[in-house]
Amino acid sequence: MTDHGTENPLETAERDVIALGIAVAAIILLVGTGGSVLPKALAAIVANGSKPDVLLVNALLLNIALIIFGWRRYRELMREIAERRRAEERAHLLAATDPLTQCLNRRSMVEVTEDLRARSGARGEAIAYCMFDLDNFKQINDMHGHTTGDAVLVMLCDRVRALMPHEARLARLGGDEFAFVMPYPAGQSDRVDDLVIRMFERMAHPFQLPEVTVELTISIGIATDNEAGAQVGAVSDAAALMHRADMALYHAKKQGRNRYFWFESGMEHELKFRNQLETGIRRGLSVGEFVPFYEQQIDVQSGALVGFEMLARWRSPKLGLISPDIFVPIAEEIGLITEMSERLMEQAFADAREWDDSLSLSINISPVQLRDPWFAQRLLKKLVEANFPPQRLEIEITESCLHDNVGLVRSMITSLRNQGVQISLDDFGTGYSSLEQLRSLPFDRIKIDRSFVAELREPGRKSSIVEAIVALGRGLDLPLTAEGVEDEEILKALKTMGRLKAQGYLYGHPEDADAVRKRLRAAGLMTAATTADAAQAETAEQEQTAHQNSNRA
Repeated sequence: MTDHGTENPLETAERDVIALGIAVAAIILLVGTGGSVLPKALAAIVANGSKPDVLLVNALLLNIALIIFGWRRYRELMREIAERRRAEERAHLLAATDPLTQCLNRRSMVEVTEDLRARSGARGEAIAYCMFDLDNFKQINDMHGHTTGDAVLVMLCDRVRALMPHEARLARLGGDEFAFVMPYPAGQSDRVDDLVIRMFERMAHPFQLPEVTVELTISIGIATDNEAGAQVGAVSDAAALMHRADMALYHAKKQGRNRYFWFESGMEHELKFRNQLETGIRRGLSVGEFVPFYEQQIDVQSGALVGFEMLARWRSPKLGLISPDIFVPIAEEIGLITEMSERLMEQAFADAREWDDSLSLSINISPVQLRDPWFAQRLLKKLVEANFPPQRLEIEITESCLHDNVGLVRSMITSLRNQGVQISLDDFGTGYSSLEQLRSLPFDRIKIDRSFVAELREPGRKSSIVEAIVALGRGLDLPLTAEGVEDEEILKALKTMGRLKAQGYLYGHPEDADAVRKRLRAAGLMTAATTADAAQAETAEQEQTAHQNSNRA
């Protein structure tokens, strides 16, 4: 029994052209019967001759009917075949292209790349696979809406198409990630470099939309099947080229975005290590491997301890104690920084509740968190849950946060300050803040970046930048904190600049909660309740020890 459901409808329709055969056969019969019937019919009408045979007349009429039926059916079938062909072409086009940008899609890009490799290899040419995406494109969608984001993607593709050579093919791999593949003479990779540089030049022009002007940058990773010292076609297939270009793109982003790199073998090892870190971060977050450490903040003039800055640390069973410079950027990229930061804050609030009320707690806030309009409300809720006084909390915001969205940051700063939280501008002088932002945004403190403070290390040398920041702080009536105080020479220079807070390795390395607790207990800077609990625990321990000794005796 045949399964007709698996037949191609187009082939079925084409086989039905037998209807045309019926019409042709009817025409032949018409000629045969007409030659006999029509003369007799005309003679009977004109000269009163004998009537034609009735059977032949009926056969003639039947032939005419069959001709009409067969022709109409044939025309209908031809229209159906043409429509089905157009439908299949549209379906193939939709399956192979991105509906928004009209570029190729990821699946069809693999086929196109393999085809171009074969044709280029036959000519002795190499191909370059260039993968690129927009830097921080999510912010465009968040700030201006997805309609604006889609319009930017369409304009981006138009600009890239205008630069590509004739044989090059452009594809949208997904979201804001694109790729194009192009042939070039083997050994002349500068042709690709020239094209990429022109792409950066075109992207430097703002995207003018009816309601908004968007500025953006791109990062690019490039792979080729003609590596140095290898034959053309050394890379196995299109999937391998895409994978290598993706690794080069990741490297470009890690190096600061708005740049491009060719794939190198070392990038593969780097990416594998990054994947191991990502897996470790996800696992470590679930089992509590991320803990707060605390760095002392000291009054420069009196030398008194006035507070601590909370710093994140990762106690990895495999890698040891890891600094935030390594894991925080990855946590931001994979969307875990908010969860990580909130867990650390909860633990820091619990730790700081044991400290004397005169000691403040400073916490760094990621730029990713400040893009969340509900960040201020969630932070205040956690303060209430922890029963931690907001007046003892100081959050530190980097200058890059101001560049992202000044209006949203201003709103959150205002909400937090209204509840008593202090706001500090961190790493001052290394970002984009202006005097107007300092004047208009309600900051409570400025932190001088360690790169400027380090210039005070040499005896007899003064940093004009540090002096300028100190003078600016006095003019705006903003207290200052100096980071990176690592030796006595720096401290002596800071003491001549007025009242400042300082932190750095001169006062000790960051410590975990237990070490801080011992330090404060020795200095008498724990809360009365905590001190009483500690004394009670110590007495109980001493009694237990004495009891054990008496039993041994």
